[in-house]
Amino acid sequence: MAVSVVIAEDFRMIRELFESVVEQSDGYTLAGSFSSAAQAVRFLEKEDADLVIMDVLIPGSMSGLDAAAQIKAMKPQTKIIIVTSMPELSYESRAREIGVEGFWQKEVQEQSIQEIMERVSAGETVYPSEQREIEIGNMKSTDFTEREVEILEELVAGLSNKEIAEKLFLEVSTVKMHISNMLQKTGYHSRLELAVKARHLGLVISS
Repeated sequence: MAVSVVIAEDFRMIRELFESVVEQSDGYTLAGSFSSAAQAVRFLEKEDADLVIMDVLIPGSMSGLDAAAQIKAMKPQTKIIIVTSMPELSYESRAREIGVEGFWQKEVQEQSIQEIMERVSAGETVYPSEQREIEIGNMKSTDFTEREVEILEELVAGLSNKEIAEKLFLEVSTVKMHISNMLQKTGYHSRLELAVKARHLGLVISS
């Protein structure tokens, strides 16, 4: 029986590329193709699919990862491949937490999307062998600690040190220390400059 595939990708050219890959691959059939994550979720509320290929940053009320979480809660047997062109530091970890089986970076492409489809459909979990590295000031994005990434996310969202401390259950002095360490490592002069650069480079996408 053919593997039924649902696609959710807002960029028409990429969506058509995915459609073409599915239609030209033996053993696969296109069940639905949508320009928003919410449309894909609504479709899967009524219909079944074996595999979903979903972009992360997709216009509308729901991100690809939010949609993936809903799909997994609704139909855990449906396999999901998340695709992205952004190096956002939390995407891979959240995808793993949700139970997403595949993660494909458009800009890196260690493997083709067809190969990812085949491996995920065969029961494998496939993620990039290395996290994409982006230079930010005097350091690389992979040099941030997990705690620094958490604080950076809230910094980009515009929270004050006190608000970050309350949200992450930390002391304000601890938040200040981590921000100071990030400024020292990057060579930036202010928390605002750090937040703006992280957002501009796509390392942290504020919701």
